[in-house]
Amino acid sequence: MTIDITLQLLRTSSPLVCKYVTKKERFSNLFSPFTLQISCVMKITWQSRKPISSLSTPAMKFPSPEKLHLLLQLCSKSKALDQGRQTHQRLILQGLDQDPFMATKLVQLYADCGDSKSAHLLFDKMSQPNVFAWTSILSVYSRRGMSGECIGFYCEMKLKGVVPDRYVFPKVLRACAQSGNFKVGIQVHKDVVTCGDELNVQVCNSLIDMYSKCGDTEGARRVFSEMAERDLLSWNSMISGYVCNGFLESALDLLGSMRLEGFEPDLVTWNMAMDVYCRMGQCDEAWKIFEQIEEPNIISWTTLISGYSRIGKHEVTLEIFRDMVRKGEGFPDLDCISSIIVSCRHLGALKCGREIHGYGIKMETECAFYKSAGPALLTMYARCRKVRDATNVFNLMDNSDVVTWNAMILTCADLGTNKSALDCFRKMQSMGIKNDQTTISTVLPVCDLEFGTQLHAYISKNGFSNSLPVCNALIHMYSKGGCIKTAYSVFSEMVSRDLVSWNTMIGGFGMHGFGQATVQLLIEMNKTGICPNSATFTSALSACSHSGLVDKGLEVFHRMKKEFGCDPKMEHFSCIVDLLARAGRLEDAVGFIAKMPLEPDKSIWGAVLSASQAQQDINFAMLASVHLVHLEPEYAGHYVTLANIYATAGRWEDAVRVRKLMEGRGLVKTTGNSWIDGGK
Repeated sequence: MTIDITLQLLRTSSPLVCKYVTKKERFSNLFSPFTLQISCVMKITWQSRKPISSLSTPAMKFPSPEKLHLLLQLCSKSKALDQGRQTHQRLILQGLDQDPFMATKLVQLYADCGDSKSAHLLFDKMSQPNVFAWTSILSVYSRRGMSGECIGFYCEMKLKGVVPDRYVFPKVLRACAQSGNFKVGIQVHKDVVTCGDELNVQVCNSLIDMYSKCGDTEGARRVFSEMAERDLLSWNSMISGYVCNGFLESALDLLGSMRLEGFEPDLVTWNMAMDVYCRMGQCDEAWKIFEQIEEPNIISWTTLISGYSRIGKHEVTLEIFRDMVRKGEGFPDLDCISSIIVSCRHLGALKCGREIHGYGIKMETECAFYKSAGPALLTMYARCRKVRDATNVFNLMDNSDVVTWNAMILTCADLGTNKSALDCFRKMQSMGIKNDQTTISTVLPVCDLEFGTQLHAYISKNGFSNSLPVCNALIHMYSKGGCIKTAYSVFSEMVSRDLVSWNTMIGGFGMHGFGQATVQLLIEMNKTGICPNSATFTSALSACSHSGLVDKGLEVFHRMKKEFGCDPKMEHFSCIVDLLARAGRLEDAVGFIAKMPLEPDKSIWGAVLSASQAQQDINFAMLASVHLVHLEPEYAGHYVTLANIYATAGRWEDAVRVRKLMEGRGLVKTTGNSWIDGGK
């Protein structure tokens, strides 16, 4: 190798690079204490105290090639780039740098230390690089997420006639998994078989990961089942494959099999198990696992936080976050911060959201923070009606990123400006920004039936048909638009379903009064292992109420706590009162209210009043009106309703008394307005 190339590669502060060695320099100056320590281990004797005047000084003692090779290996393992460069200088001085074996080791050194430019430069100077040199460059691409380059380099390697080995395959398969390049992944699998590495554990683990991330869980399971031996990573990879593709029951089954075969789960396994239960809506089960983990990491905390946030228990989410910060068991990462901001958005907790905003700015760079947490911040400020703050966040985000526009569409939807949301969507298309599944699932809820049907055709053509969020949004759109059969057709054709899928379909049936279908769907949901949550039962009870299925509704209500451990909330009690009142069982409804563990609110007595008026039952109507006046003494409408009921019953004195009470409190019923011009 020429001196020019050497200078280009090895320009450091060392004077040797620029002028070889002067009389005042000693070999001890060429190596840091770290290298000297390694040298002692290797028993290399440097002439550290004897000055030299030229490279050919007889007193100079050069280390043997074997010892330099060992030094290169130590530098590679410890990522000691500076000491590695100094060792490279030694090789040049001794004329060993062009030796194929040493050249390969140098490529590996620079690749391992992250100096890809030097690694490439050395690689390109090699006349016939062997598989080890190719592997080193492939590892650089793989580590840096440069999937396209990694795959291209692998193809070039094969064209050059270099046979890949078990060290090459994991790197290329990882690139295929990251890029979703299933076609190349299958070809690499064929190469694995051709080269006889199909039984290698590391290669098989990489194949499982590739098939899983490309959506072929059957292919992943086939590789897993055919493995002659497995390690913990094999089990974790297969479980992860099931989780990321929505096969939650299969993931739990495999976790059980894993323990039966003598493999004890590690932290990664437990974190995945927590994720499974959270995705199934069984966050309390996830919490039980969390409490058994001796040293939970930030992923453990974030999984629990995002799980409770996903099922709408945002108060619990904030409490877990406070507990994490209080215990000092981890610093919130960007994923954790984003989940907390989502909960702040749903709770309208502006103060807490702003505190998290300030924390995030201090902990992360502006670019990284707004790229990750910006969408959640944008929608939080919008929900809290802080339009200026939302605008400021939007301006700090990357407007060429699809995530930014997804957040803006959701912001417009939250503000009730559906037209603006659709305008944002159209602007995205005009700017050439490619839609993702979040874009489609965010736009669908603000579409009318006509535009939604057009989007459905787009979804089918562009490969979004298997996306869970997109299918869930389609079910909602068709249900809202009155096409419940089409909604159920989408639901039936889904490859996998999550809690939102079931809730959306049950809610759709409830919206259309299909009580029997709702109850049947609830039974099917229970069989899949996905646990119903509060929203599920609200939809089911509402459907029973509107369908007159009194006994079924009461059965569902009693099973909530007994079988599913779901404590009834006010909305569930309201559904039962409405169920009984609509069926003409007003006395049972009032008796049910008397036994409630919660103080009944206006929705409870409003249901009694509405049913009483429809059934012309004056006594229960009066009872409900009195309670409504007590609950909302500043609302004039309740007084008017009560006075009218008294008048209907012929109790004129009571009617006058209520009117005077209303006037004494300065309450005036808002007069109605008409947009129709009477004209003359």
